Amino acid sequence: MTAVIPTPVTVSTDKQDKAIAKARTRSLAPKPKKRIVLSLVLLFFAVLWMLPLLGLLVTSFRSRVDATSSGWWTAIADPFGQQWTTQNFVDSFIKLDIGTNFFNSIAVAVPATILPIMFAAFAAYAFTFMDFKGKEVYFATVIGLLVVPLQVALVPILQAYVQLQKALGIQIVGTFPAAWIVHSAFALPLAIYILRNYMATLPVALIEAARVDGASHFVIFWRLIVPMSVPALASFAIFQFLWVWNDYLVAFIFLGNRNPVLQQALYALLGQYGQGWQGVAAGSFITIIVPVILFFSLQRYFVRGLTAGSVK
Repeated sequence: MTAVIPTPVTVSTDKQDKAIAKARTRSLAPKPKKRIVLSLVLLFFAVLWMLPLLGLLVTSFRSRVDATSSGWWTAIADPFGQQWTTQNFVDSFIKLDIGTNFFNSIAVAVPATILPIMFAAFAAYAFTFMDFKGKEVYFATVIGLLVVPLQVALVPILQAYVQLQKALGIQIVGTFPAAWIVHSAFALPLAIYILRNYMATLPVALIEAARVDGASHFVIFWRLIVPMSVPALASFAIFQFLWVWNDYLVAFIFLGNRNPVLQQALYALLGQYGQGWQGVAAGSFITIIVPVILFFSLQRYFVRGLTAGSVK
């Protein structure tokens, strides 16, 4: 009599992987109670973070008498006992000289965002996919430059601009390139670090296949690396644009009154004795329109670009 050995039932690898993934997801998913507590904590910090913005918004709609006589929270407690007005926005829009200062802000922020991204992308590609002597030392030097504050180098850079004007007769102080160079130079270390970490997560096999097919570094960079690095490029572009757009110090020192930006005009709304700060509140909301539009336009790339290089 021949023994019949039962054939083991095999489950496909895909089904096993899906079952394991679901089990891990269920085990890692927070319990409903923990999720509610976490949501409440995050909501608390979000409201706490938004309080200054709320106060700025309330102040921008109050008259000068009400704004100087009581705090903005009293207006929320007694909204019908206040003199609400939109004149602050009208006055701020006129005094900001949007036609000139807005163009100056765009003329500073856009090149100062594109230039560091362009140079940092080339450097990040070299640090990631090219082998050359001293690569780790150079990259460590770039990382070390992250701790150098901008304020330390303002005076030496200004002196270098003056010496350049004396030696070559090139007037750079008071022009847009003066601000471009400063913003780009101090943005490069962070840009190289972010882009290098992101490019390190890209599939090396794809790069090797392109090399086997005879593609040069130039072709690989522009046709493969740049399209795949759009999330990281967009996330840094948001950071850099917001930093340059909201900057007052660099614009004040290197541009002065020859090409004032919106932040300089916004500070002028305060007045000599600080009597116009309700106009500053209204002008602040006018100046943040462009950054808000940029952020929501590139929002889908923001988190992905920041977290891509955190794990591998």
